[in-house]
Amino acid sequence: MKNIVGIRFKKLGKIYFFNPKNIRVRKGEKVIVETAQGEEYGEVVIPNRRITDEKILEPLKKVIRIANKKDQKQFEDCKKLEEEAFKTCQKKIKEHKLPMNLTYVECKFDNSKILFYFTADGRIDFRELVKDLAAIYKTRIELKQIGVRDQVKRIGGNGVCGRELCCCTFLSNFEAVSIKMAKEQNISLNPSKISGNCGRLMCCLKYEDNVYTEKLAKLPKIGAIVETEDGEGEIDSIETLKERVRVKFKNEEGYSYKRYDAKDVKVIKDVETESEQIDEEELEHKQELEELENLEREDIKEEEEI
Repeated sequence: MKNIVGIRFKKLGKIYFFNPKNIRVRKGEKVIVETAQGEEYGEVVIPNRRITDEKILEPLKKVIRIANKKDQKQFEDCKKLEEEAFKTCQKKIKEHKLPMNLTYVECKFDNSKILFYFTADGRIDFRELVKDLAAIYKTRIELKQIGVRDQVKRIGGNGVCGRELCCCTFLSNFEAVSIKMAKEQNISLNPSKISGNCGRLMCCLKYEDNVYTEKLAKLPKIGAIVETEDGEGEIDSIETLKERVRVKFKNEEGYSYKRYDAKDVKVIKDVETESEQIDEEELEHKQELEELENLEREDIKEEEEI
C-alpha cells in the first residue's frame, strides 16, 4: 500500500497520482508538483489516500508544496499570458493565411513553454508561424492539433438529452464508439439522433456497451431455430436488457409471433453470425452513417499520430 494524492491540471482533465511525502492536503487545495516537464500548478481532487501497489504506475512524482501567494500570482500571470498569446496567434494565422482554427493556449507554470492547440482539416505547415511566435515570446513554442471533440469540450453546450454535455461535466477521456453499438442497443440509426454537437457519434453510446455485449453473448442470435412451449420457431427480435426474445412461427395464415424469456426457449440450431438486417431507416441514411464511421476512424488515427 502506498500513500498518494490525485491531482488534476485542467477542468475535467485526467487525474494523476503523486507522492505527497509528509504533506497533508485537502480536496480543492492548490499544490505545486514535480512533473516530467518541470513544476506544475494543480488542484487536489483526491486527498491523501492509501491504495494498492498494482494501481500505481511507478515511479510517482512528488508534491513539492501547497501553493502559496507567490505561486497563485504566477499562475494568474500565466492565464493572462495565455489570453494575450491567443489573440497574437490568431493575428499571425491570418497573416500567414493558414487554414486552421485556434482553440486554446496553455502556458506552462514555469514559463518554459507555450502550447497552442488548434483544429484543421489535414496537416498544416506552421513552421513560419512557430518562428514568429518564438520571436515574440522568447520561449519554446509548440502547436498541437486536436480533434473536434476536444474543441466542443472547450466550447461547451447541451446534448439532445437536454443536459450539459458529458465531456463538459464529467467525461475526462474520449473512447471510440461505433454504429454497431447503436444497432445492438436498438437505438434509432438516424444520424441526427446519434450524433453529438461535435458532429461525431455520441460518447454515451459507449456507456452501456459492455452490458449489451455481455448479455448478447448469452442470448440466441436473430435467425436461430428454437424450441418453445408452443413448438419450434425462429428468433425474430431480441430485447437485450430484459433478456426476452420474440419468436416467429410459421402457420397456414403466414406467420404468428410470441415473446418469451430467453431462459424458456431451447436453441436447436443457432447461427454462426447474426444476419445483417438493414431496416428502412438504416438504408435511408446509409451514406451518412458510413461517413460518421469514417470520421470516427480518422479521429482515432489522428489521435494515435498526435
